[in-house]
Amino acid sequence: MVRNLASWDRWLRAIAGLALLAITATWASPFRWVTLVAAVVLVATAGVGYCPVYGACHIRTYSTDHPEQRKA
Repeated sequence: MVRNLASWDRWLRAIAGLALLAITATWASPFRWVTLVAAVVLVATAGVGYCPVYGACHIRTYSTDHPEQRKA
């Protein structure tokens, strides 16, 4: 898999995913499972650095031209 998420995008997804996990833990609703799935997907894509939706739409926030992003 070619990486398509920049570091800022990964951090944003990780924070949003962890916030959704916290909400899921305290929320008693039928939509709790939907929130849990969304949180897991956000955290997983942040960890891997690849988003399948971005790949299908040919969107790429990761740039190999930026020196600080070449390390990863």
